[in-house]
Amino acid sequence: MTGNYVDLANYRMQRAREHLQSAEIFLNSGMYSDSLGRSYYAMFAAARALLALKQLDSKKHAGIISLFNQHFVKIVERSAGRNLSKARIKRASSDYTDFYLVSKEEASGQLAAAKQFLTTIENTFK
Repeated sequence: MTGNYVDLANYRMQRAREHLQSAEIFLNSGMYSDSLGRSYYAMFAAARALLALKQLDSKKHAGIISLFNQHFVKIVERSAGRNLSKARIKRASSDYTDFYLVSKEEASGQLAAAKQFLTTIENTFK
């Protein structure tokens, strides 16, 4: 049974890397809002990958972040959980707030945070 969860975690990490690639492409194309969203989803998928190793999941984004902070705050850097929460807020604002303009700096900052988050998660896997 453990192998299935390891496979699921690996699959989710692969998805996280794909989202990160998309975020970079969108950023370089001047599509800052889309880049911001993909950066968040990279982080979200990586958090879910780590949770899969403990056979945990949630149907809600807030639930994933809560589980991540609850179960991994002592293992990963505290800033990782804060960055994930901030990324969720920015993504929601970008997607659901009328006239919310994402700047290049904001999108590139979120992309940098996502890259650091994935590195942290990948190091935790080891």
